[in-house]
Amino acid sequence: MYFQTFKQITKLLGQMDTWFDKANDYAKSRSFDPNVFVGLRLAPDQFPLSRQVQIACDTVKRGAFRMAGKEVPVQEDTEKTVDELRARIKSVISYLDTFTEKDFEGITSRTVPYPSPAPQWKGKTMTAHDYFMEHVIPNFFFHTCHVYAILRHNGVPLGKHDYLGSITHR
Repeated sequence: MYFQTFKQITKLLGQMDTWFDKANDYAKSRSFDPNVFVGLRLAPDQFPLSRQVQIACDTVKRGAFRMAGKEVPVQEDTEKTVDELRARIKSVISYLDTFTEKDFEGITSRTVPYPSPAPQWKGKTMTAHDYFMEHVIPNFFFHTCHVYAILRHNGVPLGKHDYLGSITHR
């Protein structure tokens, strides 16, 4: 289950990358710099698009690391352009592609530290399964949906199929 879910997450990161193709095309058609998207947000108290991408990427790479124990690549949060955000997405996809089902064997018996700097969580742990279900999955989809929504709200012609990508069918 864990390996398959990370495969779906990897697919969605790939979809996110394609959204930036459409964002670039949209900006070009309207004669503005696509890097304007990087600082946009849906609400004044919300993180901008750049931070949404960073958190979505960090959530899954750190999640895979915590669950499987592989070394996690450190990335500074310095992206200021669409191309830099795309490079970050691609680097996380490459990292996730290094995992195999074997990396997640025995996951149900592992514990992980809760990944919050808040004082009330200091020293707290949770099972790897609960961490995955209650932190990794919802946080990844929350921030990914915000990337989609910010682009869509600002005119990028995205639809449901852009979010889902190709669907396996018979």
